[in-house]
Amino acid sequence: MIRPAHLVQGDVIGIVAPASPVEREVLERSFQFLEQLGLRYKVGQSVYKKNGYLAGTDEERLADLHEMFKDPEVKGILCAGGGYGSARYAEQLDLDLIHDHPKVFWGFSDITYLHTAIRQGAGLVTFHGPMLASCVAQDEFHEMSGKMFGQLFTPVEVHYSEAISPLETIVGGVAEGEVVGGNLTQLVNSLGSEFEIKTNNRLLVLEDVGEEPYKVDRLLNQLRLAGKLREAAGIVIGDFAKATPTKPNASLALDDVFEHYFGKLNQPVVKGFRIGHCEPNIAIPFGVKGRLDANSKTLTILPGVE
Repeated sequence: MIRPAHLVQGDVIGIVAPASPVEREVLERSFQFLEQLGLRYKVGQSVYKKNGYLAGTDEERLADLHEMFKDPEVKGILCAGGGYGSARYAEQLDLDLIHDHPKVFWGFSDITYLHTAIRQGAGLVTFHGPMLASCVAQDEFHEMSGKMFGQLFTPVEVHYSEAISPLETIVGGVAEGEVVGGNLTQLVNSLGSEFEIKTNNRLLVLEDVGEEPYKVDRLLNQLRLAGKLREAAGIVIGDFAKATPTKPNASLALDDVFEHYFGKLNQPVVKGFRIGHCEPNIAIPFGVKGRLDANSKTLTILPGVE
């Protein structure tokens, strides 16, 4: 795996909207944060475009992404937001271009599809972390979320323990492996395609938003049937926000769903990580080795940059 070069103050980062559009005034609220980090920025040409629920056409969004990887002045790429649409042009990604011009790529949610395609197709380490318009620009943006951007400037390990949030062990044990995963819906959407998530001997991170228990059940069952849970070295359960059932008296609890799919696995499983659509949203690199200790309830991940 290729680790991108770390950022330094004064670097230019490219801002892209690979999926849904963002409002100009909202995105611009995040620029002060970038300036505090000592970064300059270029905004992609399609970021403010609106094509229904997409930020311009597929061709325009893809062109923005390619241009940011090609641009020698741009040292890193941050996603403005997620939404929907990254998978629509996945087969047109120039993975050779990305491999030959490795740089920081950062986002989450719908961006999961790009994380998987880029990691598996270009061999580049990417970052699952809070985005500019949908997270940084919001009043709820947590100080700890902001501090996680520090790992882009210095090669440091990510250490997660109960000092950050309460964690619960579903299955004990210790496992090591490459960290992969992201948004559960997007991972399931990859099944059967050339971008199907590879989980064998890897630590699988799962998160989602707005999916009530029966929908999470359906998604996890598809991963189970595809062998993705069984093959994983360990499971890291992130945040499942806004998962309240519409009919609570006729629903399993989300914890019941987790117990059903994870409780009988033979590898460590821990839930409660603040990774996903939550604050704080702890940013982590994908494509580097990690260690999940379900007995001590800790997750350690190697640096994502050189």
